[in-house]
Amino acid sequence: MLRLRALVPVLAVALVATAGVTAAAADPPEPPEPSEPVVRTDKGAVRGVAHDGFRTFQGIPYAAPPVGRLRWRAPAPADSWTGVRDATEPGSQCAQQAPAYGGATTYEEDCLFLNVFAPDRPAKRKLPVMVWFHGGGNTTGSSSGYDASKLAVEGDVVVVTVNYRLGALGWLAHPGLDGAYESGNYGLLDQQAALRWVQRNIAAFGGNRGNVTIFGESAGSIDTCAQIASPAAAGLFHKAIPQSGSCAAGARSDAGSAAEGQRLAAAVGCGEAADVAACLRATPVMELIEAFAAAGLNAGPVVGDPRVLPQTYPDAIDSGRFNRVPVLHGSTLDEMRLYVGLEYPQPMTVEKYEQVVRSTYGPAAEAVLGLYPASAYDDPRHALAAIRTDSAGALSTCAHQEAFAKLEAAGVSVFAYQFADRGAPPLIDLPGYEEGAEHATELTFLFPGLLGELDEGQQKLSDTMVAYWTSFAHHGRPVAPGAPRWPAFRDSGDVLQLAPGEAGVHPVDTAATSHCEFWADILG
Repeated sequence: MLRLRALVPVLAVALVATAGVTAAAADPPEPPEPSEPVVRTDKGAVRGVAHDGFRTFQGIPYAAPPVGRLRWRAPAPADSWTGVRDATEPGSQCAQQAPAYGGATTYEEDCLFLNVFAPDRPAKRKLPVMVWFHGGGNTTGSSSGYDASKLAVEGDVVVVTVNYRLGALGWLAHPGLDGAYESGNYGLLDQQAALRWVQRNIAAFGGNRGNVTIFGESAGSIDTCAQIASPAAAGLFHKAIPQSGSCAAGARSDAGSAAEGQRLAAAVGCGEAADVAACLRATPVMELIEAFAAAGLNAGPVVGDPRVLPQTYPDAIDSGRFNRVPVLHGSTLDEMRLYVGLEYPQPMTVEKYEQVVRSTYGPAAEAVLGLYPASAYDDPRHALAAIRTDSAGALSTCAHQEAFAKLEAAGVSVFAYQFADRGAPPLIDLPGYEEGAEHATELTFLFPGLLGELDEGQQKLSDTMVAYWTSFAHHGRPVAPGAPRWPAFRDSGDVLQLAPGEAGVHPVDTAATSHCEFWADILG
């Protein structure tokens, strides 16, 4: 739930004296209620909440509930309503099991809602719009936990946070469903439906439909990269900020995702049904969510359909067939500490660390151990996390370097960063383990209070990051008052490190610090 305050004005009452006569003090009037802003959308009016310097409108439906016959179909238009719809509370989060980082299990399918944060002051012009796609592996998460008030107020932007279908309901591909256009990419299509809502409605909230930045973290970053590669998203956004999910990463194949879909159908008793789609649509959502998790199935965009995602993100960039928009892209210094800590919650011995490395890298293990000796780290798990952060996968530093280079070679303006505050509030606080700048730790610097509170130095970094992010949304170049100039990416040394302190923000060569040439040789 958002931690927001509405300030109630207090009226002063004075005694008035005239010509030697003192007026009796009247009973003080009741303080007025804060104004309740009302905005008309294309489906009806919504009533939000006025806060100190900004307004919020939550739980606005941008598509019809994807239930019954609409389960596993592209999002349909929302129904209109009469009167004024209450938009003071967020809508339901999409069906999911409780995530490891906290939250509740829910089996709600009626979840295609969005939230709007807008500055509460007169503007001479329509403001840039930033549309947020949350993370959570495309299986968990929701839009309602992200307090975008600082971005809106300090950055003078309108922010929209979006729910989209997750897990089995958002990313199931199966040959029995209704065509490749929809199958496997429902979550992606939901995000595009939200962007079309923005095009139709955001002007009423003070936003400029012609200046929309999409941004997302983790799975939201991967989805942002997919939107860059999607012909169906053309014209719906004008800048992009993928955070901790490389645009050089691959996507799920059509054949592989369909095979996983057949496994899920079999698991819920629909594998041999005469009408698999009807059987799946009749299956209770709880069974689907639990079977999807038990089978360890993947979630995320599927490559194959020429209208939605004809190529993987790197292939689209290499071919030149992608949405050419300026990109601000980066990751954190210790991405994989989160996952190593969850995999190995107990202290690891040096012998165990070396055993894991040898079993992973075989003949190359000695070279890896030579570059990442346990003695160089205060915890062997940190050594293992450094290997995994540097080397391969969608979160790796070297995969992000590859994405920066691909985008720059394609003629796109790229601004690259590495978040490096090892004292940032962690996503999951594991006992006896230093999380460092693990996956998702940059989020609290954009969304206040999300993972914890910031100290004075971190608050200054937050101010700088908000200025960088929102100035990029304004005019395509990140600028922050009193902070170093952010260079456009031209080579591996043009990555801006983001850390607290006087010298915490400066360019760094992450290809060198993460040994990307070494990993290219090792991994081929």
